[in-house]
Amino acid sequence: MKQMDKEHYLIHRLSSKYIGDDAAVVGEKIYSMDAFFEDTHFKRAWMSMAQIGRKAMLVNLSDAVAMNAEPDYALVTVSLPQDVTTEQIDELTRSLEETASEYGCEIIGGDTVAGDKLHLSITLISHSDDPLLRKGLEEGDLLAYTGTLGESKRDLDRLLNGEKIAEDSRFFEPMLQREFVQKARPFLSAGMDISDGLYCDTNKLLDMNEYGFAILNSISDDIGFSGEEYEMLVGFKKVHLERLKSIAEACGTTLTVFAEVAKNSRRFPCKSHHFKD
Repeated sequence: MKQMDKEHYLIHRLSSKYIGDDAAVVGEKIYSMDAFFEDTHFKRAWMSMAQIGRKAMLVNLSDAVAMNAEPDYALVTVSLPQDVTTEQIDELTRSLEETASEYGCEIIGGDTVAGDKLHLSITLISHSDDPLLRKGLEEGDLLAYTGTLGESKRDLDRLLNGEKIAEDSRFFEPMLQREFVQKARPFLSAGMDISDGLYCDTNKLLDMNEYGFAILNSISDDIGFSGEEYEMLVGFKKVHLERLKSIAEACGTTLTVFAEVAKNSRRFPCKSHHFKD
């Protein structure tokens, strides 16, 4: 069984009614957690401690952003290898705190353990008056993504080939579409962040709503399989298209329509974007 299939299998073995979105909406609170593990999501040879801390926090904040939620508090667990110095720990924690603070979030605790590799696991506690959920699509809705996709996979491939990539690469520092989600929320039927690639995440969105799709604009595999983009995948009524394009432009991004929700079982090919040591 492929790795992504096992992840899907494990999640669906859990029976909680709160599972299924980027974060769990429980009462007035929204809870999320993501891991950022060495040799699964990054290699220390590629990134400084500051870059590791920032990306680890950003990929977690992305869940709150995708839900139209405001992150309040974070709990951080870190597995520290013996060769990590106190100076590196200072750099890591400073980056985590500064990044969280940019989004109004405070780190209030967590845990540290000794380990063979540098692993981070972050839990966020957020709130929202109008959370954006994955469920809510209807037949005829349009599916679109924000920004430009493909850079993360391209630069990961370069790193794996021993090449250098730009310091401002999306692989190092994702761009979260917080302003777009906040302004677009009244016109969106459903949405989620693109963490496992447009193909895989579109399948998740369609599974949640028990629909398929009709392709409107072809997508290359370089775009469809590019994971850890953290742009937004959204669904909405056709009548809102021009308004949402205007909102995207005002927020400094773009909105690309690629499919229409349809009554079929069609799915994109899906494969893991993670790598092994």
